[in-house]
Amino acid sequence: MFSRNNFSVWGILKKCIGLELSKITMPIVFNEPLSFLQRITEYMEHTYLINKACSLSDSIERMQAVAAFAVSAVASQWDRTGKPFNPLLGETYELTREDQGYRLISEQVSHHPPVSAFHAESLVGDFVFHGSIYPKLKFWGKSVEAEPKGTITLELLKHGEVYTWTNPFCCVHNVILGKLWIEQYGTVEILNHSTGDKCVLNFKPCGMFGKELHRVEGYIQDKSKNKLCVIYGKWTECMWSMDPQTYESNKKAEKKADSKKQKSPEEPEGVDSDDADNMPEVLETVAVIPGSTLLWRISSRPQHSAKMYNFTNFAMSLNELEPGMQATLAPTDCRLRPDIRAMENGDMDQASREKERLEEKQRSARKDRSKDEEEWSTRWFQSGTNPYTSSQDWLYTGGYFDRKYSDLPDIY
Repeated sequence: MFSRNNFSVWGILKKCIGLELSKITMPIVFNEPLSFLQRITEYMEHTYLINKACSLSDSIERMQAVAAFAVSAVASQWDRTGKPFNPLLGETYELTREDQGYRLISEQVSHHPPVSAFHAESLVGDFVFHGSIYPKLKFWGKSVEAEPKGTITLELLKHGEVYTWTNPFCCVHNVILGKLWIEQYGTVEILNHSTGDKCVLNFKPCGMFGKELHRVEGYIQDKSKNKLCVIYGKWTECMWSMDPQTYESNKKAEKKADSKKQKSPEEPEGVDSDDADNMPEVLETVAVIPGSTLLWRISSRPQHSAKMYNFTNFAMSLNELEPGMQATLAPTDCRLRPDIRAMENGDMDQASREKERLEEKQRSARKDRSKDEEEWSTRWFQSGTNPYTSSQDWLYTGGYFDRKYSDLPDIY
């Protein structure tokens, strides 16, 4: 049985302090049996919020639904302490959900730096959701931090609206000692490029006493910076909205009540650098202010989730190979990765051997291209400029669902 206190693993991790983990070969015991391409597909778990935004006539209500979707997109990371497999260059993943009315294709378009591009579209032409993600993972001795890189774009075609944003920071604490726990923090700005409205969401760091653990607080403003709505809640639980005046009055009353409370005579002075970063105890759920409107609530996880890498029901479905599916999938689809399939089947030794073989095969192919001065050619996405942010992006070129896969690389 693997222990995070294992000396050889600690030796590997010590060499990684301050480095980007994407450049380090990590033991398979740190992984969960999903590719990062499947992890970003989990953004789609609460697609009903996009469908809701498409159905609303008021632009502020649409922004509320989009903001709730942006928060829900990171909710599956709660308690997900396993690292997804780094996708191989050219790896793909597809998902069609007729029940939720969309299909998605993603591709690993770059290896150094690692960049994953995805494109999802409504089956009835209501929306397009796309982006290119390349988080920078750094190990800081006791924690692993993922710095968000890449733009996420949502187009509501019926309303002619475009929204863009970037995900918050994510940190996994106690990768060596203590109980693993996850924190999301940072400011997420969602801009409606059509109206100029903006939603500013503050994912709060837990702080020394953990009062703000998991909390998200923000507001929607118009292009003149007038606050139109307040949004609050927890990314692990639910999000609510209400008018700014009532919210501020409630906050003032809370602060006044808190100031009357006696402070504890003995307050902790922080933890020693060799100790675990203990997760603060979550003492309460979101305190709902009267008059608030519920925007989103997280779905319950299956009872056996803790034994299945803390997957949601949606995540558990992403590796399924239904009868006949293999005949239509691209040969680069990560459902077909031998190391992930071996790990899912519980054969960790075989999974480790396959992971090493695939990584060596990738390195060998890269050397061969270098000798021949050959550039890697992406198949379904091309590098370009996001027309709404003017930033570098990877844009879907189309054609994946034509099922013409004869010229795909042999990566497995």
